[in-house]
Order: sequence, then C-alpha cells, then structure tokens
Amino acid sequence: MPENPLHLLLNPRSIAIAGASNNPMKMGTMQALSILTDGWRGEFYPVHPTEKTVLGRRAYASPLDLPAAPDLAMLVVPTAQVVSLLEDFAKRGAKRAIVVSAGFKETGEEGRKLEERLREIAETYGIRFLGPNCMGIVNTEISLNSAFAALEKRPGHLGMASQSGTYITQTIPYLKARGIRFSKAISCGNEADIDIVDALEYLGEDEQTKAIILYIEGIRRGRRFIETAQKITPRKPVLAQYVGGSAAGARAGLSHTGALAGPDFLVDGIFRQAGIIRCHSIEDLYAHGWVHAAQPPLRGRRLAVVTNSGGPGTAASHSAEQGGMTVPRFSEALQARLRPLIAPHAACGNPVDLTFHMSMQVLAATIPEIIMQSGEADGIVLHGALNSGFLKMIYPHISKILGNIPLETLLAQMGGDIAASAALPRKYNLPMVVSSFFGREDDNTSAYMDHDIPVFDSPEKAARGMASLLRHLEIRSRKPVEATALPPLSPEAAGIIRTALAAGQKALDERQAKRFLAAYGVLVAREEIAATEEEAVKNARRIGFPVAVKACAWEIMHKSGKGLIALNVRTEAALRRSFRGIRKAAGREVPILVQEMIAGNREFAAGMTRFAGFGPCVMFGLGGVFTEALKDASFRSAPLGETEAEEMLLDIRAKELLGEYRGLPAVDLAALAGIVRALGSLALLHPEIAEIDLNPVIIAGSRPVVADALIVLK
Repeated sequence: MPENPLHLLLNPRSIAIAGASNNPMKMGTMQALSILTDGWRGEFYPVHPTEKTVLGRRAYASPLDLPAAPDLAMLVVPTAQVVSLLEDFAKRGAKRAIVVSAGFKETGEEGRKLEERLREIAETYGIRFLGPNCMGIVNTEISLNSAFAALEKRPGHLGMASQSGTYITQTIPYLKARGIRFSKAISCGNEADIDIVDALEYLGEDEQTKAIILYIEGIRRGRRFIETAQKITPRKPVLAQYVGGSAAGARAGLSHTGALAGPDFLVDGIFRQAGIIRCHSIEDLYAHGWVHAAQPPLRGRRLAVVTNSGGPGTAASHSAEQGGMTVPRFSEALQARLRPLIAPHAACGNPVDLTFHMSMQVLAATIPEIIMQSGEADGIVLHGALNSGFLKMIYPHISKILGNIPLETLLAQMGGDIAASAALPRKYNLPMVVSSFFGREDDNTSAYMDHDIPVFDSPEKAARGMASLLRHLEIRSRKPVEATALPPLSPEAAGIIRTALAAGQKALDERQAKRFLAAYGVLVAREEIAATEEEAVKNARRIGFPVAVKACAWEIMHKSGKGLIALNVRTEAALRRSFRGIRKAAGREVPILVQEMIAGNREFAAGMTRFAGFGPCVMFGLGGVFTEALKDASFRSAPLGETEAEEMLLDIRAKELLGEYRGLPAVDLAALAGIVRALGSLALLHPEIAEIDLNPVIIAGSRPVVADALIVLK
C-alpha cells in the first residue's frame, strides 16, 4: 500500500511559503510567524516577488530560485497566482503543498475550472496537496503550527481532521481554556487532492494520536471512508460531527426508501457501520474526543458518582443511565469503608453524596481511590472538587469575620494539591471525569485540566462524556466485520431488466420485481398474473383463498389508498368484485396480480437507494402504511457482510419485534439479514437500478416473505 501523503506533509524538514511578507496583518505572515516562533526546527524559505527579506529571512522571487526543493510548499496568495506558483513549486521538486488560498470550486464554475487545473498539475508532477481553501496543519510532536494562535507547548493526544479551517485555527484558545491539546490537526478545505479519508487513515496510523475527531460537511469516497474507519475504530476511538446533509436530504425519492434517506438517517447508519461515534455539536466533539484521548478506556458500564451536593449527583446519574450506563448500589462492604469518611446523614450507596464537604482530600482522592480499589465501578464522575474559585466567591462575606485577611493570604493558606486525585485514572486504569461550575479561575479545575483530567461545566455533560466511552466499549466488542464477496450475476435477473428497459419502462412491475428478487434467493409471495376475471379466479383457486388482488403495471408504483389493491379476498364473488373495482380505479384494463395472503402480524420494510459518495445504501425498518410517518429505519452502505446486516436489523427502535413477542416466535434473523444483504449485492451487480422498496416484508411464523416490491430503474 502506498504511503499516506500526509506523513511527509505533516513532518517536513523544510517549508517554503508564498504569501508571507513583513506586514503582520496579512494571513500568510501570521502563518509564517506561527511556523517560525512555535518551536519547529527546519529550513524556512519565504517566496516574495519584491521583498528581499521577509521576517528576517532571505526571500526568493520565485519557487524556481529556491536553493533546494522544499518538503512542503504553502501558498497564501491571491487566487489568480495559485496555479502558476503551484506549478513552479512542483517544477522545483516540491512533493507536498498546502493551498490556503480560497476562490476555487466554492465560488462557482470558474473556480471549479481553476481547481481542476490544480489537480492536473498534481498528477503531472507527482505533487500531493491539501486544500485549496484550507488553514493548514498542526503537529505538536514537532511543534509545527500553521494556525494563527500560539501553540500549546505540551503535545496532546487528540487528532483532528476538519473540513472547516476555523475549527483548527480559531479554536486553539478555546481548547487551551479547557485543557484540550491536539496531537495533529489537519484542515482539509475543498479536498481537491488529499481528503478527509487520507486524514483519517493518517491519524489512525499515528502513534501519538489516541483518539480522532472529524468535522465533516461531505464525504466523496464513501466506501473507502467506511472501510478505513472499520480498520481503525476497534482499536482507536473515532468521533465525528456531520453537518452536510441538508442539500442531499432534499432529494425526493420515488420509493419509501428514497424518501427516508435523509442525511441524518443515512449518516447515522454509515457511522454505526464504520464504528464512528456521532456528536451533534462542536462542543461535544472536542470534549468527548478529549475524554477518549486523555482517559483509559471503559471496561464495563458501571459508573460511580461522587459529589458534594445531591442535585448534581442525581443529574449525573440520570444522564448516565440515559446514555446506557448503570449507577449500581455499592455493596455493604464498600459502604462500610466509605461511611466513616462522610457525615452520618450523607449517602454512600452510589451516588456518594458528601453534602458540602470541604475536605478535598476526602472528596477527590480518598473516596474515589477506595471505589476504584473495590472493583465495583468502571468509571467515576466527580463533582464539586473546588477550591480557589469557591473562596473567591465567598470572600466578600467571610473576610470581616476572618479579620480582613487578604484574599491572597487566604488562598495560600487554603491551597491544596489534587495531584493524588489526578493520578488515580492511570494508577488503576479506570477513567474519571470532573464536573465543576468553576473554570480556570479555580486552581483545582486548572490542576485537573493540566493533568489531563477532562473537566465539564455541568454534571450532565460529564456523565455524557463518560457515556461516550461506553460507545467505544460497544464498538470494541463488535464481531469483526468480514470481507464480502458478491454472488454471481443472475442471467434471469439481467434479462428481466433488459426487457423492461427495451420496453421503455422506468420501473419493473410488481411481478417482474418479485421474479427478479427470487432469482437471487429472496423469498417472495406466491402469485400469478391474470388478464381476465376468469383467469383471476383460476389463479386464486390454485393459490388458495384468501388472496390479495392488485393492479400490476410499472406505471403504478404505489397502490394503497387509490383503490388499486384489495386484501383478504376470501370468495370468488369478492374476487370478481375486486377485479372490476381495481380496473375501474385504474381507468384501463390493467393486468391483475393474484397473490397469496400471507398470514403474519409483524411487517417490516427493506430497500435500497443510491446516495452521492456512498453508492447503493440499504434500508431496513418498520413496514406497512406508516413507514414514512414512523421513520424507524436504519441504513448501511453496500456491500454488507453478515455482521453488518445483523447489526443493521437491531438498530431500529422497534427491535423487540424481532424477538419472541406476545406469543409470536423470534424472527429468523439470518433469513432477514439475507434479504438486506441481497439488496446491496444486486444493486452493485445491476447499476441500472435506482431504488428498491420492499414493503411490507411480512413475518410468516418466523420466516420473512416479501409481499410487495418496487424496483425503480435509472
């Protein structure tokens, strides 16, 4: 496998920058100053058409004048200059570049053409580049920073790839205030060459990076994204915020499947398939990512809550249980060890509520360590380990009774050391997060942050951060995702589509659709076509009453509520009435499908739709006439292995219906998974298919049987 292009790009021995000058208010100058002053050690070459020196360094009028080919070229120049400069850097021998300049495909057709020219240069000269319209990189391992803000001197363990430059650059002070530090950060921009899949792969390989966060507005290489993530997520957490679905979600599908394939439905399924933990705000993305990067992984779902107040303890417990964790009552033996350390009226069963206890040693170190030693908890949320912030708050009221002692003296006398508390997670290999209403104005909060203990500004947020660790425990516990081979193409199925296209059909009629599915082993209802009333009666006798009677023409894609279907037809007389009524509703002598009436109380839906960047995507969910209203569906990108298909079935909210339910037997999950796997496979084998909608799939006993099918052609 070729080396990821970001290895050299993030570890250059020499950098040339076009766009830096002696004007400190220019973007290129700001980025050059970050590179020069934050500790990176390497050769630096300014390129400027008129200046002889830039920032005290000799400047070169052209990339062709450089004394050596730089490992990395940065372009922060007007759009019109980018193409020629990139080509000159490539001619000089540069193999990596960052195009910070904007004004490309994001501006319209002319910009798209310019961006295409950048790709042509890259292919011609073998130069790989990040951008355009990006903000560059951060590599704390070698103190390399092309952002604006000063870099934290201490390297971190959180890697980020972002399709927004702001989240790499402007947020550095925000992150510093919360104790969050990057390992590597990559601004991807327009992704004309290097994209977020390359960035994910690189961060997955990077030993310094313990957890990865992604800010995503769109994914071009969907299958490669999934496959790359599936290799990383069992060993390293990946979290993502996706905000790019609104335009894609506006696409109207002809089938229920297409209508359901809005961005959130689809992306939720894609992330689950990839093992990625989804965040819905940039705040959670940073905060939860830092929990994963800075704390040991969870071993189980048992949470201990230690607090100096009942309200925060209850709130943390409630949020933790909502996130799938348990807050179990401690054993009598553990409570007996905790009881002497707290007031007689205080609770020690879990949560442990010290009720306004000012001894930080007991609250923050002694009690958490006893709990960790006990083996009765897999993680701890600690609330109320405060000091100087609290003293500053109450000082105006207590200063007089203390003899007007200066605040500084009081703080010095009351100062404590929480190093023992902060060391507990690594000592016992158990995660701990802190909740405090005080920020860095409190010395304990600052100390926790500086010791890589995540601090949240509410107990609920702290509990949700711990629950995020549970998501990765679940991902680590998944069955391995196996490679998937497509079945051989069915000549019969190919012939059905060929015939339909030759006839000008935009969809298969229901009988054609079911024959097509049956060719790939999908169990469908027994049925026969009738051209006359007498033929319909004969068909019903052969199949056996009761039957379903339907209009069968490719133009009729949906029948419910239009008088084009009759169910539970039990007699010949009723069949004749239904036959005539359907043809009257259709307004013509439409062929009539006579189908066995499948007995079953559980209805599901399955389908396939194509989604930009991901190709064919398979859907499974609740079926029947309320499919779109209930929107209880899960999606995956094809092809699907057995593990992926089984997980998909259990993703829906109504998954209890798949097991034994009110006297009904458990559904044959292998057969049901086989249907959704088949949909993905046949979509890949037959690119002429645009959408598939199987609704309902009725559970007859335990067997899933396709009762209705729509296949839309491109």
